[in-house]
Amino acid sequence: MYYYQEENRRYASFEELPLPAAGPSADGPLTWLYSRPVQESRASFAPADARQLAATAEDVGWLDVRRMEKAPPLPEEVRKCLASGTLRAVNAAHPRWRELAAAAPSHGRQRVHILALGDVGSTILMALKLLGGEHISAIGICDVNEKALQRWEFEMNQVTYPWEYDRLPPVEIVPREEIFRCDVFCFAASRGIPPVGAAVEDVRMAQFAANRELVESYARQARQDGFHGLFAVISDPVDPLAKAALLSSNLDENGQYDGMGLLPEQIQGFGLGVMNARAAYYARKEKRFASFLQEGRAFGPHGRGLVIANSVEHYDDALSRELTALALGANLKMRELGFKPYAAPALSSAALSLLLAMEGAWHYSSVFLGGVYLGVKNRFTPYGVETETLPLPDALFERLQETERELRSII
Repeated sequence: MYYYQEENRRYASFEELPLPAAGPSADGPLTWLYSRPVQESRASFAPADARQLAATAEDVGWLDVRRMEKAPPLPEEVRKCLASGTLRAVNAAHPRWRELAAAAPSHGRQRVHILALGDVGSTILMALKLLGGEHISAIGICDVNEKALQRWEFEMNQVTYPWEYDRLPPVEIVPREEIFRCDVFCFAASRGIPPVGAAVEDVRMAQFAANRELVESYARQARQDGFHGLFAVISDPVDPLAKAALLSSNLDENGQYDGMGLLPEQIQGFGLGVMNARAAYYARKEKRFASFLQEGRAFGPHGRGLVIANSVEHYDDALSRELTALALGANLKMRELGFKPYAAPALSSAALSLLLAMEGAWHYSSVFLGGVYLGVKNRFTPYGVETETLPLPDALFERLQETERELRSII
């Protein structure tokens, strides 16, 4: 074990690093340093288990740390920080690691900006307006349609409680050049959504090519503007688009990945919440799925590759695959009724999950795991993003590995 101290910040690591040496101490905050390939690792995170500190790679195995190599014994100081949730792990191989080690937790209400006010964006806007008073200071809206902007600014600022006119966050029009002057940026823009009745088996992936160019454009702007907030990808398909945003933001003028753009953990894809909600919908309707309501979990993308587990402790592979198929088919079922399936995704995946994320509560979203964005249960802590770790049955873990391979094949 090595200890270091630089500019009043103390570090611990299993690695010998070119930093001023120091001794162990029971006082003051401590940051854990590790070194992993920049394009395959988060720049920082909140460790949930000691084995994550010694891991040589990040992948779906992080969801079940029993599958990781056992970490060497940790000194009491590090164990106490880990147990209390006050340990931040930072990748010393990342060019911005010192900035991350010095990061201080933010406090107070946050400013949220929503890009595009189509069906999804406007539904998110209404939900955040009504539910976000405790966590949101103001909501900025941006769209190429000036009439839509005027409409929603006009209507949303007429939504208020009597005599408590500051209880709900105000809605303000923001130009594109100010879109990243916020704490949370919601990318809800979309091109080429297949119309209802179109013979498209996977509607989400049909949107990838069109939406990729859009998200990459805004990711590059986020880099130029020095954006430090949450880049929330809501447009479909959220997982590949989150990866596209990361890659585009971190390319220099020569097209080389330099790590100076958005951080991997700064981007999350908000699409899994509704898949969990759809599984719960069917679990409430059929008793044989009822275990999901207390013991179930959702993993993976918002679409093909989704993994629903009826129960983690009492996993039934056949039952889980059937429930997965029902959750996946809900999107097409709504289209068969003649409607675009946007209300539940905008509310469960985006608005409600964003509010949980802002308050530091557990929620479903896609996080960066070893080169892909994968939907998992996670939360923002003052020391980084923490992903849930559980003992996973072999059959369930194999499904997660299959999903991971499929996501890697896309981008």
